Amino acid sequence: MINPEECITAIEKRNQKVEADKAWETRWARRTLIAMITYFLAVMFMWSIDVTYPYLSALVPTGGFVLLTLTLSLLKKIRVKRYEEIKNA
Repeated sequence: MINPEECITAIEKRNQKVEADKAWETRWARRTLIAMITYFLAVMFMWSIDVTYPYLSALVPTGGFVLLTLTLSLLKKIRVKRYEEIKNA
């Protein structure tokens, strides 16, 4: 049988891991790093297919990523608020 103290300790460790993961998911450093990698890969791809302005053209997918991450967090807040309203109604 599982000891209640061990169970609580396991839950607390899990919560700390979840909080650390969530903190990383929402950090601007993560978004910036992914945007930089996206830009670099887009430049390399566009350069390899001989696009006229690969450095400028690579801004399109990178900008799309940045807009997507900003929009998704806003949409998530709206969705959570509506869910709570429906749940409490």
